Amino acid sequence: MDVSPAGIQAMPAAPPLVPDLALTAVGKRFGRDVALADINLAVQRGEFVAIMGPSGCGKTTLLRIIAGLESEDEGAIHMRGKPIAQLPANQRGTRLVWQNYALFPHLNVRGNIAFGLTLQRHDKREVARKIEAVAELVQLGPLLDRRIAALSGGQKQRVAIARALVTEPTILLLDEPLSALDAHLRTRVQGELKRLQQRLGIAFVYVTHNQSEAFSMADRVVVMNHGRIEQIGTPQDIYTFPRTRFVAEFVGMNNLLEGRVREVLPGELLVECGVGPQRVALPSGGSWKVGDAITLVLQAGKIRRVAGAGDNTIQAVLNEREFVGSQVIYFLRAADGTELLLIVQEPFGAADASLVATLDLYWSPEDLVPLP
Repeated sequence: MDVSPAGIQAMPAAPPLVPDLALTAVGKRFGRDVALADINLAVQRGEFVAIMGPSGCGKTTLLRIIAGLESEDEGAIHMRGKPIAQLPANQRGTRLVWQNYALFPHLNVRGNIAFGLTLQRHDKREVARKIEAVAELVQLGPLLDRRIAALSGGQKQRVAIARALVTEPTILLLDEPLSALDAHLRTRVQGELKRLQQRLGIAFVYVTHNQSEAFSMADRVVVMNHGRIEQIGTPQDIYTFPRTRFVAEFVGMNNLLEGRVREVLPGELLVECGVGPQRVALPSGGSWKVGDAITLVLQAGKIRRVAGAGDNTIQAVLNEREFVGSQVIYFLRAADGTELLLIVQEPFGAADASLVATLDLYWSPEDLVPLP
């Protein structure tokens, strides 16, 4: 089936309910160091999955294992229902776009794109057709004869993607492909990359440490830490309902309130915290007992300075204020020493509270996410 006017051919449709990629209990060690442990992940046809985490969490190792550049020590990898662990990298139906693009400076754009076809047999006319088609798809048609050194960062990134796409992969793997771009260009290329993925209809597995990249492009986000998956979900789920303390600290801008369950009421918990008692809306499926230690996650953007019905309330002293464009971040300290972040939406940073002022702060029971 054609996916572009230029005629790039998409892979045949997968059988229903069979994911493009399935990882089952995948593990990897380097000596005594555990790089990956019990990785379970399914990537569906046409899905954009971002793997996010701090440096050293195992995300690039996982990408290299999928690509066939590293071998797993345990577990299984299937592509459209077929095991691929024994297949070499060039037979897996995956292509990897490197962080530094790995382009050849002595070749022009056309030569770099054509290099992706050197491991396959094609006649010259077929190679030329494929190059023209993929160049049109990524908007490089007028630049095919240009030298790599004469390209901008965004154009080089598109050449690297075109070189991968010209082989018509089942899955495209991307290892922090935007990290070398300037901030303003990175934002623009994010949109281009997402539109390209939707147009192609193939699965992308995208490794990044940048939250804005992952959240703006991905259908689902995988958060990793110390070689394990902490949480998988939509960007909204990950941001709004972190399931572990690590995710709450790594994603977004959250306050963590430590306490113990004082009462378990219908649909609600009463939690004794250092900042004062907190009413917490009890999520479905939660199982809590009186005396349980608990961490309450409160997004900085959910704190208000105007009371609402049934709100929790505390007082805190404003210690510092940071202007970040359309927002101002307040750094506050409660009476027990708990530090809090509050985001104030101010067009020009004209936040009205003065330093060392004592502020009344409010949030609803529904704004608190309880973690064990």
